[in-house]
Amino acid sequence: MSLQEPILRVQDVRFRYDPEQPKYAVDGVSLNIKRGEFVAVLGANGCGKSTLAKHFNAILLPEAGTVLVEGMDTRNEDHLYDVRQKVGMVFQNPDNQIVATIVEEDVAFAPENLGVPPEEIRTRIDEAMKLAGIYEKRDAAPYKLSGGQKQRVAIAGVIAMRPDCLVLDESTAMLDPHGRAQVMNTIHQLRAAGITIVSITHYMEEAAQADRVLVMSRGRIVMEGTPEQVFSQTEKLHSYHLDVPQAAELRDALVKVGIPMPENVITPERCAEELYKLLQ
Repeated sequence: MSLQEPILRVQDVRFRYDPEQPKYAVDGVSLNIKRGEFVAVLGANGCGKSTLAKHFNAILLPEAGTVLVEGMDTRNEDHLYDVRQKVGMVFQNPDNQIVATIVEEDVAFAPENLGVPPEEIRTRIDEAMKLAGIYEKRDAAPYKLSGGQKQRVAIAGVIAMRPDCLVLDESTAMLDPHGRAQVMNTIHQLRAAGITIVSITHYMEEAAQADRVLVMSRGRIVMEGTPEQVFSQTEKLHSYHLDVPQAAELRDALVKVGIPMPENVITPERCAEELYKLLQ
C-alpha cells in the first residue's frame, strides 16, 4: 500500500444505535486520514464523535457507507483481526483497559494473546513503555500510579500491538492538567515515530497542536481545516457550543479593543511572540 494512500477512508457512513429511530448518530460522514497525520475531532456532547471513532477499528460497523482501514473493509469479518491490529483504541478511563497487577505484565498482555513469540514480546513491551514514557514504572502496581501515568500504561499496552494508527477517545478527559500534558507529550513522541493519531477531545489547547481539526455537530462534519483556519472562526465555533483556545480568546479580546493581532494566533507561544513584537 502506497504512503499516499489514506490509512483511514470513511465514505458516506451512517449509523443508528436504534434502527427504529429516525435520528442517525453518524449521518453521512466522509473523510480521509493520511498516514502519519495527527487529527483532532471536536464537538459538543452527543455530536457523534465517539460513535465515529468506534467505526475506525470495527467496534461499530456502518449501517450504510464504508470504512476502509488500509484498504480493508471493516464489515468483512475476515479482516477483523487485521483491522484491530492496524488501529488501536485508548478510551477515557484507563482503569477499564488495565488488566494486570504489574505495569510490564499489563503491556505484555495483548502481544501474548496475539501469540507473539516470547523473545519479540520482550522487545515490543520495552519499546512501547519507552515510547509511552512509562518505562521507569515497569515494576510498579498500576493502582499506585497517577491518572496520567495509568493512561500512558494503557497507551503502551496498545502500542505493544504495533498499530499504524492510534485512536484516543477522550483519553485525557479524566486527567488533571499535569496528566494531560504527559499524555500530549506521549502523543507527540508517537507521531514522531510515524504513528497516525486521531484524538477525540474536548480540550481546545490539545486540538490546537494537531495537523488538522474536524468539528462535528449532529452526526456530521461541519468544519474542517488546520487549527489556525478553524480557531480563527470564533463565532462559528461558539454557534456549535464550542470554545476556542485561551490564546485565541485573548487574540479576539485584544482585537476588540483595537490592538492588531493576526488571526492565526492560537497557541500561548505565538500569542507571546505577537505581543512582544507590539511592545518593541
